Amino acid sequence: MEGAIRKPVINPMHGGRCGTRKEQTTMTQRRKVTIWNEYRHEQNNPKVAEVYPKGIHQAIGEGLGSGCDIRYATLDMPEHGLTEEVLNDTDVLIWWGHMAHHEVDDAIVERVHQRVLHGMGLIVLHSGHFSKIFKKLMGTGCDLKWREANDKERLWVVAPNHPIAEGIGEYFELEREEMYGEHFDIPQPDELVFVSWFTGGEVFRSGCCYHRGMGKVFYFRPGHETYPTYYNENVKRVIANAVEWAAPTKRAYPVYGNAKPLEPMNE
Repeated sequence: MEGAIRKPVINPMHGGRCGTRKEQTTMTQRRKVTIWNEYRHEQNNPKVAEVYPKGIHQAIGEGLGSGCDIRYATLDMPEHGLTEEVLNDTDVLIWWGHMAHHEVDDAIVERVHQRVLHGMGLIVLHSGHFSKIFKKLMGTGCDLKWREANDKERLWVVAPNHPIAEGIGEYFELEREEMYGEHFDIPQPDELVFVSWFTGGEVFRSGCCYHRGMGKVFYFRPGHETYPTYYNENVKRVIANAVEWAAPTKRAYPVYGNAKPLEPMNE
């Protein structure tokens, strides 16, 4: 992909291109992004369909703009849309799920897990904290406190030099969101980028970075299905920045197992 601009191919489950913070300076590295969504709330709940008429996945993809090739995948597609071919052609996977975590096939979870260990980036959004893949990667229960009461959320940038926070002020606010509160049952993040405060007084670690094998994982809290969160400019910027951060490095997977000595050895 070095030195060439890949033009996006548009088909019913492949939508356009996404922008990144580096778009103005380079177009030589095009990220291949797959956005996975259960796509159940939008089909069963008129309130959600009104907010996201084309689905949460499409809103996230359209919010990314231009700069990457975007593919969409949903729960009810064969193999949940996450075939070996799709995942092997994905630099960063974005995951949104809520009401059907239990319906995700364990074999697909293992497939995604192996791709992360081999370098694919993973961005887990909002209620994806309870997804099988996130819990597998964290090794904990990933439980938390929650409340649906139109709380204001104020997200504070606690790592201002982190690339995911580029272009974001000291904080930004979402006027209405679901509350998530501590304790959040996750391992200590390798890097914490955002901390949220809510109207009721709760706080939450809302932007968490991890390294797993060769892959990078970012958990980003906002995004309840009944609120227009994914149209917010700051939220869109954070996700675009996270795509750039989580994208794989150009390095071969390490060689493991029995190794011959590099220097002569006495028998």
